[in-house]
Amino acid sequence: GRRVAENCKLKEGDVTTIRWRDVNGTFDAAEVKIVKVFNCNVPNVDAGQMYIHIKKLREMMQAPDEATMFIISEDFEMNETVSGWEYKDFDFLMTEMNEMMKMKKVGGSFLYVILMLLAMLAIFDTQVLSIFRRQKEIGTYIAMGMTRRQVVSLFTVEGAMHAILAVIFIAIVGTPLLLWLMSIGMTMPAGSDDMGITIAETIYPVYGAGLIIGTSLLVFVITLIVSYLPARKISKMKPTDAIKGKIQ
Repeated sequence: GRRVAENCKLKEGDVTTIRWRDVNGTFDAAEVKIVKVFNCNVPNVDAGQMYIHIKKLREMMQAPDEATMFIISEDFEMNETVSGWEYKDFDFLMTEMNEMMKMKKVGGSFLYVILMLLAMLAIFDTQVLSIFRRQKEIGTYIAMGMTRRQVVSLFTVEGAMHAILAVIFIAIVGTPLLLWLMSIGMTMPAGSDDMGITIAETIYPVYGAGLIIGTSLLVFVITLIVSYLPARKISKMKPTDAIKGKIQ
């Protein structure tokens, strides 16, 4: 593999000496020629290992017709147990990766919450400034006979319309960006695979419909809430104070 070749400073066509111990415990050595250096995303496959033809390996190890691992294809159905063999399914082989993904999801959830809180704060500040700047308008509405509930509903609907327009704008601007990112992927920094993490040189993000719809609905609900709270507060003012522009 590439990692072993780099560590041992070997390349295709080089001749080196290897030493091994057979099944009887006898040490032996021989010269081998590097015929191919391959690249693999799985560090364990390339960690201090050299791949030799199975027939030659059995001869070297004095173990005819023996094997330590048998790899089956994805579509193969293991319906019965084979004596002397232990079957390990895909989930077992991906245990470490799945655990790491769970940890990353927890960390990503915290970042997601922080970003949502920042968005909520920005929307809240914008709505508060807008409503208090228009408190004379609100006082006029109340003086003309609108109930406080109607005033709150008016500004809540206005905030909801802003949220809908924001979602449409982001969809127009963000969709081409996301599609472009999905097509080219994100290249990992050099040396990341040497850290023992099983990861490809380029990873391609996938944005599910559930994630997009869920995020849009969450932003919409947050906008409704932060639009309702300041409107509810200012609607409790007396119409005369609101028209005069007094701030409570």
